[in-house]
Amino acid sequence: MLTAFTMIQARPDAIKTIAQTLASLPHVNEVYSVTGEWDIIAIVRLKDYEKLAEVIPDEVSRLDGIIRTNTILAFRRFSPGDLEAAWSVGIE
Repeated sequence: MLTAFTMIQARPDAIKTIAQTLASLPHVNEVYSVTGEWDIIAIVRLKDYEKLAEVIPDEVSRLDGIIRTNTILAFRRFSPGDLEAAWSVGIE
């Protein structure tokens, strides 16, 4: 499973509508409004890389009010148990 984080800059008057529309798309799992340079972050999960080439430019980027996007792909997901094991030095 491929996970992508798409950061979105949007017109201020369109942020709420864009976020609601993104949340309704089948491959978008989570949508957050955020502070800083970006207005919205959408977490996209797909079965293969080829589908990413359709979802981001053809579905996400074409939404009215979006100024620009930047997509980052995840290499690996760490759960709390994974992180604990990775940082454990074996001292109790």
